[in-house]
Amino acid sequence: MSYSVIAITREFGSGGRTIGKKLAEELGYEFYDYDLVQKIAKESGFAESFIEEYGEDASSGGLFSFMSNWGSNISDQLYIAQRKIIIELAEKGNCVIVGRCADYILRDRDDVLNVFVHANMEYKKKRIVELYGETAESPEKRIIDKDKRRKAYYRYFTDRAWGEAKYYHICLDTSLLGLEKSTEIIKNLVKE
Repeated sequence: MSYSVIAITREFGSGGRTIGKKLAEELGYEFYDYDLVQKIAKESGFAESFIEEYGEDASSGGLFSFMSNWGSNISDQLYIAQRKIIIELAEKGNCVIVGRCADYILRDRDDVLNVFVHANMEYKKKRIVELYGETAESPEKRIIDKDKRRKAYYRYFTDRAWGEAKYYHICLDTSLLGLEKSTEIIKNLVKE
């Protein structure tokens, strides 16, 4: 089977974004992560910083309790804009899309490979300290908080359990396989 779209869902710190970027380079595909944020900002009118902070956040409380003039909450409006952009990008084909429920949004397409990237806590803590300058004292809390928000967001918009293997074609443990091997595995699946 040939895949023209790769949707990567990832735990924070597991390297899913890094894998996606490398995979796109090696396959000659477009890569959408931060570029996706820019496109969503343009489409929705929301600030890029707002989308980066809340674009994978559920509308169960806090800031998202605020109702807009149109009667739906801000989180729902942001999701609708993200969904539209993700569908448009998939229509163009040959792309890697990271996060934002892309696996769910594109679930009815036969040309999408859905990947979940995870790792053990020690691996993730080490990566975010090295890559993001996180202090060595609190990386576990940041990882848990970020993934808790992603889980709630995914559940809110999909009614599915985030990270549950049955929703993905392949789940990769980067703490076991490493980033290069994980990238190679996905690339081989795409090329089959």
